[in-house]
Formats: sequence, C-alpha cells, structure tokens
Amino acid sequence: MTRYKDAGVDFGAARQAKSRIKTLARQTFNAHVLRDVGAFGGFYSLAGLPRDGTLVASADGVGTKLKIAFELNRHAGVAADLVNHCVNDITVHGAKPLFFLDYLASGKLRPPVVEEIVGGIAKACRAAGCALIGGETAEMPGFYPANEYDLAGMIVGCVRRKDILDGSGIRPGDWILGLPSLGLHTNGYSLARKVLLETAGLKLSQRVAALGRDLGDEMLAPHRCYGSLLHPLLARRWLSGVVHVTGGGITDNTPRILPPDCGAEIILGSWPVLAIFDLIASLGKVPRQEMFRTFNMGLGMLLVVSERHLESVKRALRNKHEECWTIGRIIKGKQRVYYTR
Repeated sequence: MTRYKDAGVDFGAARQAKSRIKTLARQTFNAHVLRDVGAFGGFYSLAGLPRDGTLVASADGVGTKLKIAFELNRHAGVAADLVNHCVNDITVHGAKPLFFLDYLASGKLRPPVVEEIVGGIAKACRAAGCALIGGETAEMPGFYPANEYDLAGMIVGCVRRKDILDGSGIRPGDWILGLPSLGLHTNGYSLARKVLLETAGLKLSQRVAALGRDLGDEMLAPHRCYGSLLHPLLARRWLSGVVHVTGGGITDNTPRILPPDCGAEIILGSWPVLAIFDLIASLGKVPRQEMFRTFNMGLGMLLVVSERHLESVKRALRNKHEECWTIGRIIKGKQRVYYTR
C-alpha cells in the first residue's frame, strides 16, 4: 500500500507548519480581517475606507538572494524583504498597504524554517500596518533541490483616486532627490553571486575589508521599507513622482514615471556609492552602464520634487534623521535617463 508520505509529502509536518502560520498571521490582524487563516480565501472588509478609494496591487519575489539565505541558513530577513519590496512598490503610487498574501513552496516542508520565514513576513507586515490574511504553503517533492524553497508575495493597498501619484505632474526643472539603500536590496544577485562567489572565489563567511564585515552579512542586508518615511510627504502633496529602484536599476526604473516629454538628468558623483557596488564593478570588470542598469547603486528611492517644495521635503527628511542627496533634475527631452558629471 502506497501513501502520499511515500511520495514525499508529509501531512504531519504540514499540519505543524500551518498551525504555527495561523498564530503568526493573527498577530497582524486588525478589525478589517473577517476570517482566520485557513479558509479557501482571505477576507478583508473595505468598510471605513474612502468612498473614492482605489485598490493598488503588486506581486514580487526575492530572486536569487534566496541562494544566500539557503547557504547561511538565515531566512527571516529575506522574508521581510519580500514584504518591504511590495510595500515600496505601492507606496510610490501613494497607496497604504491593506493586506498581504504569501506563497512558499519547497520540496520538503521543514516546520522550523517555515516558522522563521512566516515570522519574518508577519513582523514586516506589522511594521507596515499590513494584515497577513492568507497564502499558500506547498510541498513539492522532487521539484526543488534539498533545503531550498521559493518565496513570493502579493500586496493590496488603497489610495484615494485624487491622490494617486503616477508622475503626470512631473515637469522640467523639478529636482531629483535620492534616499539611501542598505545594500543590494533584492536585485542583481545573479550578477553579484557570479562575480563575488564564482569569479573572485570569495566565501560568504569571509570578512571583506572593503565592506567592514562578512560578505554574507553584506549580501543579506535588508531591503529597506520606505513607506512610513514617504507617506507624510505624500499627504502634503510635496512629491511629483517616486521611483522604487529595483531590478533595472536607476536606468530602467526612472523612465517608468516620466511623462513622454521629460528626461531625467542624473549627476554621477552626487551621492556616495556603497562599497559593495565598487567591489562588484572592480572584481568583475562590470561596465558602468551595466552596473546602473542592474543595481540600485546605493539609492533605494528617488523623489521628484518641484522647486517650491524642495526645501520643505529636505527639512522633513532631516527631521526624521534621514539622509538624502540632490542627484539631478528633470529636463525636457526623451523619456530616459541621461548621466552627466
């Protein structure tokens, strides 16, 4: 007699993992959440939200940063990265997060690892004011290598229709401010791993003098969440546009918010590039054009601000003890980035 367990699916481990998931998810619940985790769908009431509220959704993954987490057996950080990335994606349009759904798939469910992952997701959701109302935990024997998994998430937020930020108000002469990243965030890891681990032969446990810490710690540096920093600026209508610098870097992400007759002039040398990017460029002989199209280069968010709001935004950021740099301006031209010195 053949049972499902003989094929590699362990119902006992799944029940244990899902029981702990429920406990962690409940810690993120608020009055809008109508059902416990475990139903066929998550229930979230829209009662009390603005009548002209518009739902904004985004889905993403963590990419090959997961490979670093596997090797170091550290999982909570990449789980939080997933939430933070999604929060940032809807924040640039003015939306505040409502709820989050996650997808976790592995060849064999390991309850302690599942708990660490969902714990990281839940902690990031609480910090962002977002309810974790459901998701999917899949055990797929033979599909994933041993001790590896895939992780993805989907977020839904809300913004009043009149407050949607889409870049249409950007004009030539607006200034571009850059907010610091904490490292690679969750993008460019395939190139970073090839250069640092394969070409240069560095080890994740190795202390790298240029970085001031172990390579593994640097490569697991968090993907920063900018939501709480940006929403006060958005509420005052001080921002004309916001760019989340993710895959595609400054080069490909910035044009996503530009009107057809506007370009972005970015002044090289106007902000401190993090050491990890200099290390990748030098060890891999990676061309500058490739670096700026792959990595955030030390800037996790770009803010487009009109002249009349510039000092107000800078003052508000200083009051939050937040660094920012004036890195360029909006110019009349093609919908692209122009790098200058």
